[in-house]
Amino acid sequence: MSQWHLHTRRTSYALSLTADASGAVSDYWGPALAVGEDPAPWAEPDRFVGYAADADAQPLEYASDGQRHTAFSELLIDRGNSRTGARWMLHGEPRWRSDSSGDELELAFRDETGTLELVLGYRSSREHDVIRRWTRIANHGSDTVTLPRAFSAAWNAPVGQRVRVDYLAGSWAREFQERSAQVHWGTFSIGSRQGVTGMSFSPVVRVSALPDEDDVAARSGTDVYGVALDWSGSWRLQGESAAVGSHARVSVGVDDDVTTVTLLPGEEFRTPDSLGVHAASAIELPSRWHEFQQGLARERGRRTQPIVYNSWMATTFDVDIAQQLELARRAAAIGVETFVLDDGWFRGRTSDRAGLGGWQPDPAKFPHGLGELADGVEALGMRFGLWVEPECVNPDSDLFRAHPDWVYRAEGRPLLTIRNQYVLDLGREEVVLWVMATLRDLLSSAPIGYLKWDMNRPVTDGGRPGDPHGRQWSVQHTRNYYRVMDMLRAEFPDLIVEACASGGARIDNAVLQRSDVVWTSDQVGPRDRLVIQHGFLSAYPSWTMSSWVAEDDGHRDREAASLGYRFAVAMCGVLGIGLDLSRTSDADLEECRRRVEAYRGIRDVILDGDVRTHGTPHRGLYTVEYTAGTRSVLFVFDRDRDRVRDRDAARVFPAGLCPHTRYAVQDGFGHATELQITAEEAAVRGVPVAFSWAPDADVLILDAIER
Repeated sequence: MSQWHLHTRRTSYALSLTADASGAVSDYWGPALAVGEDPAPWAEPDRFVGYAADADAQPLEYASDGQRHTAFSELLIDRGNSRTGARWMLHGEPRWRSDSSGDELELAFRDETGTLELVLGYRSSREHDVIRRWTRIANHGSDTVTLPRAFSAAWNAPVGQRVRVDYLAGSWAREFQERSAQVHWGTFSIGSRQGVTGMSFSPVVRVSALPDEDDVAARSGTDVYGVALDWSGSWRLQGESAAVGSHARVSVGVDDDVTTVTLLPGEEFRTPDSLGVHAASAIELPSRWHEFQQGLARERGRRTQPIVYNSWMATTFDVDIAQQLELARRAAAIGVETFVLDDGWFRGRTSDRAGLGGWQPDPAKFPHGLGELADGVEALGMRFGLWVEPECVNPDSDLFRAHPDWVYRAEGRPLLTIRNQYVLDLGREEVVLWVMATLRDLLSSAPIGYLKWDMNRPVTDGGRPGDPHGRQWSVQHTRNYYRVMDMLRAEFPDLIVEACASGGARIDNAVLQRSDVVWTSDQVGPRDRLVIQHGFLSAYPSWTMSSWVAEDDGHRDREAASLGYRFAVAMCGVLGIGLDLSRTSDADLEECRRRVEAYRGIRDVILDGDVRTHGTPHRGLYTVEYTAGTRSVLFVFDRDRDRVRDRDAARVFPAGLCPHTRYAVQDGFGHATELQITAEEAAVRGVPVAFSWAPDADVLILDAIER
């Protein structure tokens, strides 16, 4: 067998060996082909390639230097003494498995010396359309081999030579901003050197064709391709459109600026997984990702995410038992389900300058330990949660004074502080064991049911002097972070874990697999936050997207927003409250209670439904639509509060309703209105928006009543 055909729920992916069995090439990636309808193997088109080797023009599934000579290669090899690269040949029988759940393939190649092995791995599922790919490189020789670059995969999207790349970019408090680039005979590259996924870019892109008058095979249709890296450390993604060929190539893997993989004799390196998905249109692509992400939830199954109150914005570092119990009492009164004590609870922590690394409660603030507060919170009918930052340490801390060698450093260079802290070298076995033991002790000291894990600075001067694998620090740190997260899941199965990194600096599919919810951004201003959530939902699901109602007006778009608007923004995902409830009036507390109750009535649709966005948060009406079965919920956002001057009623046009079905329309509080409408009428004429929820936002609930 020289061609393999992987099937997903709606698509097909086919690859075959090159004629000389020196590599694998992409044959087909697109809408599903019928069983037995295998595509013709790729063949060199009838054209003059010129000034390049054959491998430089082929849509190789993976390439190394020595195999390719002028085009980009996913793998760079250095044996020393200028012995670089490799030539490959298929070795042994391919491992192929296919059943009703999906397909799996591994192709093994050996280099010309017989000492290096390269394995290309693939896995598909019939439950979704995402294909997993990975690579293993093994050193069977007697000499050390270094890999200056060891990417996970190359994806050849058949979109021609003029392409559009859509991606998510940003900075602190401005994560997940939608951006795009046109690439025509050029290269596009994004990534992170920060030791974490990063805020600058998210490791996921969308690739589609643009009109190209130079393309002799004009393309029609709206097919799009998504590529992601299943990884939470430093990474890089490169998109390339060459002057030869009909594919855009997306290569992705661990960052090659800060990472060099060393293979001692007998060692092997397995790359992180890369993920690829095809969709018929850009509108469909988010739901394809979300469908896949449903299977990333914990083994016990995805549960209803709790409504959380976090005390940070009310108290910052100035916490004590009486004040927190009073906040908890007020939070319980408005319907909160989990109360989280944020930073400032542990010994020596009066600011961000000291204490980080000593995870025992401050006896001045909690003379009877955390149990008194935790028991008080539970007596109010809520879970108790706690903030931690296990990967970091302050210079002014007992931990750093005892173990100054436990932080990342460059030999002979002064340590660099960011936010008055250093990063612990999680690649050291003694450090990861200390983190595990510390968290075990903490979680066993009181009934803690929720853990917010933060990481407030990037890694600088990563490395480990004297360690031959020191330049793999980002890989080691990330894998040991997973190791700790997996320990929490195994030993504390009822613990809810919120992943946070100074906002959205560590959000990716690997984190979604190990956490229950993610803190999307430190930006809680409602209009700025809505833009962030719009980008987030294009690649990640609503049931992980934590959001707060808070007083902050935002950093950029500070136009006034009502309390109802703020609630509607936070209700688009996992609802949280960050208000200073000690200063909230009784009238506003009652409004909060009503809106929390309203959220509870539609939470299952928001967290389990298909999500679509209509328009843009930057202008005009913007709508986020959720559909689950025969129920749809629409959140409508506007800037105009003066409805008297409207020439026409505001209308929204849902796209997820069941055809030939009549719907009854309720307001956001679940109260029936007189309006009934069919799916077809809603799509053509729109659903009028009464703005009964708030003057600048509305929530509409559509329930099917007949078909």
